[in-house]
Amino acid sequence: MKNIFLSIGVIFYVGCGGTDKQHSSEFNIFFPIYNQAYQEHFEPDRMEDILAQAEDAYVLVDPFESGVVEHILTLHTKNNQVAGYISVGTGEDWREDFDALQPYLATQAWDAWAGEYYVSETVTGIVEVMERRIDQMAQWEMDWVEFDNMDWFDAQTKATYDLHLSQEEATDYINTLCDYTHAQGMKCMAKNTVEGFGQFDGVLYESYSQKLNWWDETGMRQFLDAGKLVIINHYNESDCDGVYAWYQDHYDTHSISFICEDINLQAYRHYNQ
Repeated sequence: MKNIFLSIGVIFYVGCGGTDKQHSSEFNIFFPIYNQAYQEHFEPDRMEDILAQAEDAYVLVDPFESGVVEHILTLHTKNNQVAGYISVGTGEDWREDFDALQPYLATQAWDAWAGEYYVSETVTGIVEVMERRIDQMAQWEMDWVEFDNMDWFDAQTKATYDLHLSQEEATDYINTLCDYTHAQGMKCMAKNTVEGFGQFDGVLYESYSQKLNWWDETGMRQFLDAGKLVIINHYNESDCDGVYAWYQDHYDTHSISFICEDINLQAYRHYNQ
């Protein structure tokens, strides 16, 4: 799910105009993706490399980290679409607004990621806290918001972490935040699921060398058929070309953007350059 930083090759559902925030039916495919926001095993894209190389690309950043937002204007001048990372299913104890989030979080930390706590309540104030983050990203002229950990809630996490919400409340919470993102002139990137999230403008799926195509295939095909941005971010692979070819053949399309964590390079391998 993270380790804040990644880069990906991608298709666009909208045009790539720098600061044009209007939703569009214009469809561009095979744009490179740069990701300063997260990775799994190796180093993410460095901002200095993104600034030197990214043009007509989709660039994912964590705008709440230092040394990021001051470069958004420069990225736009090279006709890049800039996406901002946000974890909507967890609270991260290193964020400045963690104290404001804490009343709505589980008391037990998520055992997979140190310092993160699952969202436990969604109807008593957390929406306003998340909306303030989205407001900041709109002020910084982001084009997209990527919703990480939007699949946090299920029967197992509810029982293990004593979460005080229902599946319906979890889905409504995510959709409310996407609606708010659209109202601020930005697009919504789903993460690992689109079930119940048809208004999202794109989706990124995380794929693994021993776990290909694990997600709901119907949802991915629906997004492909609708001409939405679809990204596969594949981790820890020695044959990136082979995996990309497998996905293209399996879905019978070249309209899948792909980035691969190459164990030979020990870095992301970029496609659609």
